Order: sequence, then structure tokens, then C-alpha cells
Amino acid sequence: MDGFTGSLDDSMSGASVSDVNDRLSALELRVQQQEDELTVMKAALADVLRRLAASEDSATSATKKQHGGKGGAALREAYSMSCIANGGTSGRKRDSTSVTRKETLSSAAKSGADRKKEVSSQRSPMEEIQENPSPSPSSPHPPQAPQQRPAPPSDSSKGPAPPKRGPSVKRSSGMERSQSSTWETSEENRNKLVKAASTSKLLAKVVKTADRHKDPVVSQAKMSTREKNSQAEGNHIKMFMRGRPITMFIPSDVDNYEDVRSELPSERLKLEWVYGYRGRDCRANVYLLPTGEIVYFIASVVVLFNYEERTQRHYLGHTDCVKCLAIHPDKIRIATGQIAGVDKDGRALQPNVRVWDSVSLSTLQIIGLGTFERGVGSLAFSKADSGQHLSVIDDCNDHMLTVWDWQKKSKIAEIKTTNEVVLVVEFHPTDPNTIVTCGKSHIFFWTWTGTSLARKQGIFGKYEKPKFIQCLAFLSTGDILTGDSGGVLLVWTRSSAETPTGKGPRAFQISRQVKGHEGSVFCLCEMRSGTLLTGGGKDRRIVLWDHELRAERDIEVPDQYGTIRAVSEGKGEEFLVGTSRNFILRGTFNDGFTVEVQGHTDELWGLASHPTREMFLTCAQDRLVCVWNSNNHQLQWSRTLEEHGHCADFHPSGAVVAIGTHSGKWYVLDAESTDLVAIHTDGNEQLSVMRFSADGGLLAVGSHDNFIYLYTVSERGRKYSRYGKCTGHSSYITHLDWSPDNNFIMSNSGDYEILYCEYCSTIWLKCCVVKVLCTAVLASNSCVFRGCSKRM
Repeated sequence: MDGFTGSLDDSMSGASVSDVNDRLSALELRVQQQEDELTVMKAALADVLRRLAASEDSATSATKKQHGGKGGAALREAYSMSCIANGGTSGRKRDSTSVTRKETLSSAAKSGADRKKEVSSQRSPMEEIQENPSPSPSSPHPPQAPQQRPAPPSDSSKGPAPPKRGPSVKRSSGMERSQSSTWETSEENRNKLVKAASTSKLLAKVVKTADRHKDPVVSQAKMSTREKNSQAEGNHIKMFMRGRPITMFIPSDVDNYEDVRSELPSERLKLEWVYGYRGRDCRANVYLLPTGEIVYFIASVVVLFNYEERTQRHYLGHTDCVKCLAIHPDKIRIATGQIAGVDKDGRALQPNVRVWDSVSLSTLQIIGLGTFERGVGSLAFSKADSGQHLSVIDDCNDHMLTVWDWQKKSKIAEIKTTNEVVLVVEFHPTDPNTIVTCGKSHIFFWTWTGTSLARKQGIFGKYEKPKFIQCLAFLSTGDILTGDSGGVLLVWTRSSAETPTGKGPRAFQISRQVKGHEGSVFCLCEMRSGTLLTGGGKDRRIVLWDHELRAERDIEVPDQYGTIRAVSEGKGEEFLVGTSRNFILRGTFNDGFTVEVQGHTDELWGLASHPTREMFLTCAQDRLVCVWNSNNHQLQWSRTLEEHGHCADFHPSGAVVAIGTHSGKWYVLDAESTDLVAIHTDGNEQLSVMRFSADGGLLAVGSHDNFIYLYTVSERGRKYSRYGKCTGHSSYITHLDWSPDNNFIMSNSGDYEILYCEYCSTIWLKCCVVKVLCTAVLASNSCVFRGCSKRM
């Protein structure tokens, strides 16, 4: 972002790129939600059929004689049609081991060991995995509409005969359904809709008939959230993850689930330290408070860092990423604005501004819920009236400017500014009715009167109009100083001519131009002495200007820290600098810079703790690998990889660390010297988890290609040999853990499966005894789902 030649550079500060990314994220979220809804509907349908079958078989003989004939026929018909809707066709080849409709209904009514025994004798392990009604998140095929049963051919010799309705109709496996999915004609889609509609009517009839057999149902309104999310039924527990049903089998040595069920622990985690700072795509977000703390933000946390005492405090009121910050004139109250987002359950989170106390960290007001559309782009407190009002720029397409009485939470005025990017909004320090905004190719001077805002556009006249006006500051004379993308400082003075009545506010005119930097002027800071600091983007220089705008001193920020994004006054002669590579520097013109805060510059994916020392490793999309000391919170060492890091794990000896990347390649680094020890590749998709066994003799590598690759390890983690791989997951691997004796691996996947891979003699088996492994102890506890859901 060091120029504006053909692409968005530091002039934009990532604003337009951020808009595009936000829109893409919103679209991806919507598609994912629709896919989840389809999955939940399929799972709910299967559950209804199972319940009907169970209630029918468990009814008394007298009830069976009275209702069994009619209800059973309707149930069989509904189940037959549901199998067809889920992908079965008459022309497909059936596997001899497939489970018939009659056998499936019979097994659904059974429980405990008998049920497991019967199902195990009739299905192969791979079929059991493929029978999962939830589609794989990693599947490239879109959700398919219910398939229509083909019409019987006129000549039986031309093709296989269509199946008759009855016990002989078998379900095709999930693998067959996935491989045979194709894009079909509009006529076929219309036929599918007709079939789906008739199926839904039949199911409704079956449910109505079976209501007389149903057990009493506890009202959801009377159940606690925890009861809704985990309900025990026989030998298993049904859990709901993001609205999706997950079946967890109870270990065989537990007779009654209620006897072992316990409440959540009363202890709560407290945030101790935050590593990093958001400077890459933000501006003017580093300030020194009277308490001696530096205030800045990263993600949804606002950090107050005392660099002398090496302590942090955190404001945790926000629910999504913070993008801007403003300090009240009293230097105690702070306003921070966040973007729109979604919570863990997929519900929308509205953008808002929070005004809070920096001493007590208590929230004073929440402003703008339901008003702001996309996020808060910039905000500022008024100065002439002691901070009674707050101006906010909404990051929507119209970049709405609103003025608030923040203590009353009342919106006083609102107006559209421009369709172009707006980067800064500020109140005039001596004129309470003047507000200034600037951004892409514009600067506007607003006169605020009551509930109205009148605009005057800055006219550049004989001066070259810049592509961006990046920043502004107010001089002691009342003039306005702006810095632009051309490296020019412009002084704007209010016109002395009286404006005719009804013609709006008096305009500001350019009275002086000074060349400040090579490249853009990214930030301005007025010092207590009346002097001025400017920070350049491309030249990375900080320049000190006297009262006459004559350059007195300058200093260059080293290249490894990135370009300048924020400058503010520090203690004495010190100043604070925020950079594009997410560093916060403290420096003087005489002594240079000291790093106070640093972090990654892109999404962080990998995290691993050292087995014996108080250190941990992080790797991210910025290709940087960092090792941190968790005692003094300092960076121990860092190294740049050729590819984006996504996962990592230390060898139990602590001598080496393995790091997986997005392309299937993984590296082994020496944990002390950072030297490269080995490079291996497994598949061509992202690696999501790496885990050494407890004794360090084995390494498991989980990939987005649904496989777990296994290696033998020797020479304290310096030599690796491919041993095999575990198959069976229907989605990408998310977590895995070894047993202490290295006999099996428990793994989780993206569709919430829990599978086990057991080591027997000299081979890795796909099958394992679920009852035994449910109660086994693991050497690590990274899997978020524990227990039993399937066999591998």
C-alpha cells in the first residue's frame, strides 16, 4: 500500500478492500446458512421416521391390532418415498450388503447392544459412515433436490426393471448418491418438486396418524438451554450444534446418564494478555492516556497497555471487530465503533458505538443499534462544548453522517455525505457548529444547526486535486491543515467574505501549500507545544514542523516495521507510532524506536504450546512463524515461511516443531535455531491439524482431503517416514488426539463426526470397538467432541 498505481494502496487504507471482503463474507455466510438449513431438515425428517418406527414397535399388541395395519402401511410408504427423495434410483446398481427398508425400520426400534450387533452384522464400516444424513461441508456438489423415480420402461430387456414398493427396495449408499449427482433439466426439476410435495403430504398424514402413539413431549419453552442442547434418549444423547442434531452414544459402563451428568463449573476464564494490534487497515487508533497507558484495539478487544509496568487491561464490551476509536476531551471517556457481524449461533450483530470509562472499564452508553448499516468507519467527540456530542460516519454506501447527544442516546441530525470513501470526521475545536469530513477526492465543511446539516465542498482551484485527503488537524489559528495522497500539506482558511443569507456556511479556501512527504501523508498530530508531527506512508518518515510549517527534524521508521498508520504524542519528547505491519513503536528523534506491541498482519490459524517451557508458537496467513514467551509476553524469535501456516505442534522433546501449510506441505523447524530440519507433503489441500504421539514416536497429520496421514518419527523429531493413513471421515479433519499407549487416535471432522482409528499389530484398522474406546483416556484433549458417534 505504498502508492496508487493500478491498485488500491495505502491511500485507501484498505477501506475499499475491506468493503469487498465484508460483502463476500456476508454472501458466504448466507450460503452456509442455507446449506445448514437443508441439512437440519433432512436430519429432522430421518428423526421423525425413526421415532415413528420405535413407537409403532413398542406399542402393546392390542394397539398394534387396532392401528398397526393402517399406520404401518403409511409409515412404510413414507419411508420408501423418503429413500427415493434422498437419492435412490431404479437404475442404480445395489450393493448386496445394503440395508433394506424393512431391516432399517426393525433396527431403529431396537436399542443397546442388540441393536448395535444387528447393524454391525449387516453393514460394512464404510457404509455406516456413508449413511450419515449430513452432507460433507467439503463436498463440491450443491445440495440436490429430491430425485424422481424413473418411469418403468416398455421393454424389460432395455434396462433394469423398476423396484416395487415393499421390503425389497433398498437404499443406495451415500457414496453412490454423491457420485451420481448431476445437473438436470428444468423439466426434471419440476417433476422433483411435484414428488417432494406429494411426499410431504404423505408424511404429514403419517405423523397425524402416529400422534396417538407418541409419548408426552416436554415443552421446549419449559426446558433450559442446556436441556434443549443435550437430551438423553436410551443409550445415546442427542446434542444440537448450530441447530444440527448430533448423536453421542453413552459409554457402556454408564447405566444411567443422569447419575453422571453434572453442572457447568462455576469458574470462568479471565483474559490476561492480548498479542497484536490492528494497524494494517485502520488509522488514528493509538493514544496515550493520563494513566500512562496506551489505548489501541485488535479484533473486538480494546487494550489499555502500561508499557512501564508491563500490564494490560481490556475493555470487552464489543461483540465484533472494532474499527475506530475517539478520545473524549476529558481523556477519560472513550468511544469505539464496531462493524456488523454474526454471533456463534449465526444471528446478526448490529454495528454500534460504545462509550465507556477507561478507569472502571464500564460501558456508559451504546449508540446506534439499528441505525448503522455496515459498520462505524470514523467517529469524533465535539471539543467546543466539552464533548457533549459525537459525530459518526456509517460505512454504508451513502456514508451517512450522524450527530448524537451521546449521554441521552438521541440522534440529533443525519445526512448523506457521498458515495466515495470517507476517512475522517472531526468537530472544529473552537466552532461548535462546524464539522469537517474528508476522504476520496473531497473535503466537506458542514454547518450544524439544530437538526440540519449544510454542506460546503472544498474547492482546490489552481491546486492539484488529490486522489485522497488522508488526514486533517486544526491549527491554533483555527485554520485546518490536511494531508493528502500526493504528500502535500494544505492550509484551509475560512473566507472573510460574508455569505449571503440562505447560501449556507462560509467556505474554507486554500491559503498555503507545503510539500511534506514522498508518497502520501497518512497522519497528523498536533503537539502540546503547538508544533506538528506528520507521518508518511511511502517514505516512512516522521517529520516535526514548527508553528510556521517549517520542517525542523525527521526520522525514518525501519522497513521491517512497515509504513506509518498512526502518530500520537507520548510522554515528554516521546511519540507513539502505529504501523501497517501491526507494530506499535515508542520513540524520540534522538534515540530512535522501541517496539512495544507487535503481532501478525493476517489471519492467525496455528497455535502450539511448548511441552516443557512457558512458550508458545503461532503461525498465520502472513507466512510468519512466531514463538512467544508467556511470562514476559515478548517475542522470542520469528521466521518467514514460503507458504501460509495453518497448524503446528511441538515434538514432546521440545527440540523441533512441525508446521502445516495451506497447500499440503509441512515443515519441521529447530525450536532453538529456527533452522529448517525437514519438508514433507501430504495431498494438495490445506493441513488443519498436526499431533505428535505422547512418546514422540508417531506423527498424525489431519488434512482437508478427509485423511489422517501417519508417520514414524525418530532422532528426536528430525527423521520422518510415512507409515500409512486413516480413512473414513466424510469431511475435513478439525481435531485429533492420541491415546497414551499410541494404540488409537480419536478425531473430529467438519461435520461433527467422532471417529477412532485403532492400531493392531502392524496395520491401522478402519474399525474399532466403540464401547471400549468411549471410556479410554487420551494423552491430549484438543478434540472439541468427545465420546462416541461412529466407527472408523
